[in-house]
Amino acid sequence: MIEATLEHGIGRITLNNPEVHNSLTRTAMNTIRSTLEEWANSDIRVLVLTGTGKSFCSGVSLGDVGTGDWSNNPLTALCDTVENFHTPTICALNGGVYGGGAELALSCDFRVGVVGIKMFVPAIKIGVHYEATGIARYVQKLGSQSARRVFLLAEKFEDKALLDIGFLDFLVPAAESDAHVDTLCDTIGGAAPLAVQGMKRTILEVSRGNLDADAAAKRTAASFASQDHREGLAALSQKRKPLFKGC
Repeated sequence: MIEATLEHGIGRITLNNPEVHNSLTRTAMNTIRSTLEEWANSDIRVLVLTGTGKSFCSGVSLGDVGTGDWSNNPLTALCDTVENFHTPTICALNGGVYGGGAELALSCDFRVGVVGIKMFVPAIKIGVHYEATGIARYVQKLGSQSARRVFLLAEKFEDKALLDIGFLDFLVPAAESDAHVDTLCDTIGGAAPLAVQGMKRTILEVSRGNLDADAAAKRTAASFASQDHREGLAALSQKRKPLFKGC
């Protein structure tokens, strides 16, 4: 089951099927994509992706892995949609993350894990050559050597190791996870949307090696010409919190 809410500029998508460790069926993956498409033109400023129970996500449902045509991989489509979403995204990892669930987490801009979290991708153990686009995502985010450990060794990583390889940005006790995520949401949500969203796009393009310099220059120029820029300068001089409107 997928639960989705959008309130006060914060979109939250929760994987809520803990009995099967929040594994993803085709229907679930399509539901998440549809939700993000609906939110594309909303007032959303930050997206939080999380789960319930002991695991964040165990990957694609085994019932779906062994059936149907996977030449158009729905997991890849979902991860691409999350990674390309126009606002910053936070994966609040409530527990273990496995298989395709790890790629879904990597598709987010930030990952907050809880103490005791574990991750591994068992592709070689079930005779699967992981999707090339997914492997590229690991190489882009973690580097080629960590990707070798993930895919060629099916290595099991524990919490501190996930910090070391850059899979996690933050590692916190479970009781502090919600507060930490809320703080990140407040920081992003209180910033100027044009600047934040524009720089997210530029960072993505630079990291992929396909920067559109002209488009990036236009985003920079638009931010300098924006009302939010003027508001930011005024708030700074008046020593108050700025009220950005995204224009």
